[in-house]
Amino acid sequence: MDYPSKVLSKAVEEISGLPGIGKKSALRLALHLLRQPASQGISLGNSIQNLVTDIKYCKECHNFSDSDICDICNDHKRTDDLLCIVEDVRDVMAIENTGKYKGKYLVLGGKISPMEGIGPSQLRIGSIEKKLNNGFVKELIFALSATMEGDTTAYYIYKKFKSQDVVFSSIARGIAVGDELEYADEISLGRSITNRTTYNEAG
Repeated sequence: MDYPSKVLSKAVEEISGLPGIGKKSALRLALHLLRQPASQGISLGNSIQNLVTDIKYCKECHNFSDSDICDICNDHKRTDDLLCIVEDVRDVMAIENTGKYKGKYLVLGGKISPMEGIGPSQLRIGSIEKKLNNGFVKELIFALSATMEGDTTAYYIYKKFKSQDVVFSSIARGIAVGDELEYADEISLGRSITNRTTYNEAG
């Protein structure tokens, strides 16, 4: 497609690089921005710049944060006894939206997937060991996707740390097999974490 402006062409190219956005959708978004007050586009640009330059990973749980330690880890009302293992920051957000969990989190940054070349060394499993060695954690909760990769990841962590003095549990299978956690509705997810079951080698 020929564009009347190199500036517009560059904007469309950058926007279309986002997941799920094609060139036509990118053009519509660019034209929409041009129809708005300049301040709105500038504000959007500043927000994106701040997103990529200022956002941090919590040193305790690897959640997104504005500071070195996130608000959840800094909340003294939350118990250190419970450590919920999730794959992604979006899973933390999904569980938090249920209002049913008052422990802490550990974001792995993915799940074991040999097909995608992701092994245990690519995940933040070492952070789990540090948490367990602190002696505060009494229960390790697997809140991983109900997929082959999620089950494999949970099993690997269980085998690695089963000698530790900690209870292993898993969210109840109110989440359908094959489902990603972030897409579960809040009621089902809330029930799943409240009615979690003891985890063993059988899964």
